Amino acid sequence: MNLIKNIQKGSFWINVAKVGGPFLVVVALFSLLFKTGGAIFSGDFETVYNVHFANKQWIRFWLSKIVIAVIYSMYIVNKKMK
Repeated sequence: MNLIKNIQKGSFWINVAKVGGPFLVVVALFSLLFKTGGAIFSGDFETVYNVHFANKQWIRFWLSKIVIAVIYSMYIVNKKMK
């Protein structure tokens, strides 16, 4: 399997970080705008905080985005390294 060989290379993980970082930012911004776009544009950041980050909701918010970004970037980098 080519993925297992690529995972062992240092350049694979560097490229995963290069692809995953910007993708994480895009996914997080899209998620914030999709769920609380009205509050963001009106300047009501307390609502954004209460919906996404209060009461340890930030863990689920960021963990899901990080997992999605890592899986996506591993797929893309593995596909390009063949």
